[in-house]
Amino acid sequence: MNIFADTWFFNKGWQPHRFQQETWSAIAAGKSGLLNAPTGYGKTFAVWFGILQRYYRKEKRRKGLHGLWITPLRALSAEILQATQTVSNDLELDYRIGLRTGDTPTAERQRQRTSPPQALITTPESVHLLLASKGYRDFFGSLEFVVVDEWHELVGSKRGVLVELALSRLRAICPKLQVWGISATIGNLHEAMDILLGDAHSGKLVRAALKKDIHMETLVPGTLEKFPWAGHIGTAMIDQVVPIIESHRSTLLFTNTRSQAEIWYHRLLDAAPQLSGALAIHHGSLSEELRVWVEDALHRGTLKAVVCTSSLDLGVDFRPVDCVVQIGSPKGVARFVQRAGRSGHRPGETSKIFFLPTHSLEIMEGAAIRYAVANGLLEQRLPYVRSFDVLLQYMVTLAVSDGFRADELYNEIKKTHCFASINRGEFDECLLMVTQGGRTLDTYEEFHKVVVENGVYLVTSKRVALRHRLSIGAIVSDTMMRVKFLSGKYLGAIEEWFVSRLQPGDTFWFSGKLLELVRVKDIQAIVRPAKGKKGAVPSWMGGRFPISDNFGSALRHTFSEIQRKGGALPMELRFLQPLFAEQRRVSALPGEQELLVEYIHTRYGHHLFVYPFEGKLVHEGMAAVIAYRLSSIRQATFSIAINEYGFELLCDAPIPLDTALQNGLFTTAGLFEDIRNGINIREMARRKFRDIAGIAGLVFQGYPGKPMKTKHLQAHSGLFFSVFEDYDAGNLLLRQAYDEVYDFQLEATRMHKAFKRMETHRIVVQRPDQLTPFAFPVFAESFRERYSNEDWQSRLEKLKTQLEA
Repeated sequence: MNIFADTWFFNKGWQPHRFQQETWSAIAAGKSGLLNAPTGYGKTFAVWFGILQRYYRKEKRRKGLHGLWITPLRALSAEILQATQTVSNDLELDYRIGLRTGDTPTAERQRQRTSPPQALITTPESVHLLLASKGYRDFFGSLEFVVVDEWHELVGSKRGVLVELALSRLRAICPKLQVWGISATIGNLHEAMDILLGDAHSGKLVRAALKKDIHMETLVPGTLEKFPWAGHIGTAMIDQVVPIIESHRSTLLFTNTRSQAEIWYHRLLDAAPQLSGALAIHHGSLSEELRVWVEDALHRGTLKAVVCTSSLDLGVDFRPVDCVVQIGSPKGVARFVQRAGRSGHRPGETSKIFFLPTHSLEIMEGAAIRYAVANGLLEQRLPYVRSFDVLLQYMVTLAVSDGFRADELYNEIKKTHCFASINRGEFDECLLMVTQGGRTLDTYEEFHKVVVENGVYLVTSKRVALRHRLSIGAIVSDTMMRVKFLSGKYLGAIEEWFVSRLQPGDTFWFSGKLLELVRVKDIQAIVRPAKGKKGAVPSWMGGRFPISDNFGSALRHTFSEIQRKGGALPMELRFLQPLFAEQRRVSALPGEQELLVEYIHTRYGHHLFVYPFEGKLVHEGMAAVIAYRLSSIRQATFSIAINEYGFELLCDAPIPLDTALQNGLFTTAGLFEDIRNGINIREMARRKFRDIAGIAGLVFQGYPGKPMKTKHLQAHSGLFFSVFEDYDAGNLLLRQAYDEVYDFQLEATRMHKAFKRMETHRIVVQRPDQLTPFAFPVFAESFRERYSNEDWQSRLEKLKTQLEA
């Protein structure tokens, strides 16, 4: 029984769900755990009322912070604040709740330190900033609860490592601390709980026996393109999207990149001027002021539609939203389910989502999504391990405040999942790096950040402390330039490399507006409104992510449905029958247990197309390995093109395909050696090292408003990389750079799994006379690189017309 929940739910006329009652009971029994339930069913209240009950059932309540609620997004923090304050207000409780994010004014932060609320809603970075404050032990001394919201979103990132380390210190301060995670369903839910709760936990996994109904519909074009290329039919289907927007109360249109969001926003306004004032745009590079305005307008129901990115993926409750449109491939099953859940965000309501493919083959993904959702093919989140850059930052964080003792810290971090395998020698090497710059930078005073006084590791330099506090966090990106009007109004930020390509007078789309670049001043792009309709669209380097492993499996499964005799086909596969028939006519249509390989000779050269359906990142590495194996037979130079479904190797000379197949072209034997020989791992590791150096504090990113320029960051981190390679080959950060390339960029484990799968499949080799429907979209990826931006589309259309003749 939970008297607060019972009273509040009764007053609302609601009945609590069984999973909510189960969570209240587990919290009342003093347990930690992980809660998993569909979106819109009240996960927040399931944990919150448990916290309130534990607080008020004590006769003597300690002053100070009682609960800490960690969220990955500022927008979600504001949502949690509103929901929890509503409970306190409705029940007239004296349980005060505060909000602390990067936008919280300094005066409010100081008030929170001197007079803490009972609960504080915050982000991982803000928790570490608190740990970097003097007297943090007293501030956290009365803490009884930590809740980590959207844990599935954090567990596969270095921000998750920040949470693990913060929890290890908070448990040391408060041994009876109860920790609860809130998570959407992921493929490794039990592992996610183990990572959150740490070593030797006895946690409770609460799973709601509820299924969120999702109504999904795939939009198809009026005519089927048999020779598709990426992006070709996206905005061409805008006339189908406008009626969807107009027939619903409020619609979220999800794109996969910020560039796509900018394009769709102004194309929608061109197609439907009546939406002016009722259509907005939302992505992570826009100003906080604009994003907050959009979120408030969504809550109030004054917007008909918002074009957005993953910035609105997570569990923010916009009740007026009753429809979602996914533009382009969702890339992952869990991401699709998460985005669908933004609509019908109430118990028992159906989530409605439309899938709008951007080229013909993507239509097939509609059937794959439906199969994957029905069979629960949700992705696992790969956790980071041995992230020494985050550990070095954390050491300095603790040293900036009250300091730390080496043995105590070592014992704490060993209980985390990320650092369970660290040995004392490696830990001591980290100590050496923060105190003397390691084995190679000891002569440089700026790397002597931490000193040891009576066994306590401390930062005594105010300059080091200031620079460190400004650098806390694990989110890395290219240097951002602030976009401002001549009047001084701030619009948001775009990456420096994009602005560097513009001249004063050039126009570009940003924040849904056509802007003219007036001048670049320091790290600011000064702009004014421009007239006309033409302008460049910024692209952000962080927007490239591949289809997931499970999504690839679901795509390959659709081929078994296509080949099946009898039975009703999904609508998407019925629509694609003419394309499949053409693919069969000129080549072959693979089965689920087959790998299609096409060898085609055109006036452009000798093309080898392979279709593993494993996603861009795996195909990128796989193509390099296959190219290496082919060139080992006969010396040759290849150009490579990839898409989500396959890859192309193009060569001027004939390709020794038959010999290569006899030698085991797709074998796993010697795979990792071929990866090392066939891919420039060193250059990839050098680029990865830049991010690691920034997080570890080797490279200072700059002061607010005056960040260091990208070329300087690259030069400094590149210098450290070379020094470590030459003089400290076992350096932990250097080793980490290579490990992250293998694990996260090349996805070497997944690549090995793909080769192992292909070893067991029948290899179907075809030698068509022309490009096939499967080959054309891969070929188009390389074709657009070959010609200028002005004419590649017309040239591609001409080639397509010749193929269709």
